[in-house]
Amino acid sequence: MPDRDSPWRRAVHCCAVAGLVLLAASIAPPTRADEPGNALTPGTATAPGLDAAAALRASQAVLGSRLGEFTLLDRNGRPVRLSSYRGKPLLVNFIYTGCFQVCPANTRALAQAVRALEGRFGTNQFNVISIGFNQPADSPQAMKAFAAQQGIDFPHWDFLSPPAAAVEPLTRAFGFSYQATPAGFDHLLQVTLVDARGRIVRQVYGDEVPAQALGEPLKQLLVGAPLAPQFADIIDRVRILCTVYDPATGTYRVDYSLALEVAGGLTFVVAMALYFLNEWRVRRAARRPSRA
Repeated sequence: MPDRDSPWRRAVHCCAVAGLVLLAASIAPPTRADEPGNALTPGTATAPGLDAAAALRASQAVLGSRLGEFTLLDRNGRPVRLSSYRGKPLLVNFIYTGCFQVCPANTRALAQAVRALEGRFGTNQFNVISIGFNQPADSPQAMKAFAAQQGIDFPHWDFLSPPAAAVEPLTRAFGFSYQATPAGFDHLLQVTLVDARGRIVRQVYGDEVPAQALGEPLKQLLVGAPLAPQFADIIDRVRILCTVYDPATGTYRVDYSLALEVAGGLTFVVAMALYFLNEWRVRRAARRPSRA
């Protein structure tokens, strides 16, 4: 008869306990920044972060819409009409030059994707613009300095400054959401793909911009094929929610709560399955007649 305190049985018990602990930790309510024991100065008020679900809805709502006319300033202070980019696909992202972490990293990630797309499609097949939404701080001079700091030297990539009065209608037209916080802005991380006629056809989300996510729809636009449906909408939602603003530190962090919940649940299910399998084997062995 198998030993009921065998190493196998002890391992199954440990796995089950670990799964329960991980599951409990993953579904525990998150600690608020203004609760005791946190790093905020007592009495410091924190602005609520951007509602990621609402931001996603606003972003997806503009798909299929045609952009209106806006006039912005380039890095040299010269006026540029948004309609002047028609005739080629256009990639658009929003930044603010006072950001010292996410916007620079996101811009460099986009630069890597653009370089890969150039290698695939050529250097004269599409345009890119980065728009500074924090006006008047994101002036042409500030945008020029930001581009230089990130090493952006693509001839088809412009950094533009809209008039302060145009920021709200412009960001709304692109489905871009942002919210002021004590440390800067909590904003959506998205790259908008616009077709040659000025119609928004795709939103790509996340702090990193994979070339593949832009390359496939860009290829379809260049060959004139209908754009395939965006089946990665659920993944995109996870990417948005995994990048959250932490008012306690004034930085963005990765939220692993969803991954922990999934891992905890799977660990628990697997551990319980192993436990019941082992119990079944023990009971089956116990019913067998012993040999003399």
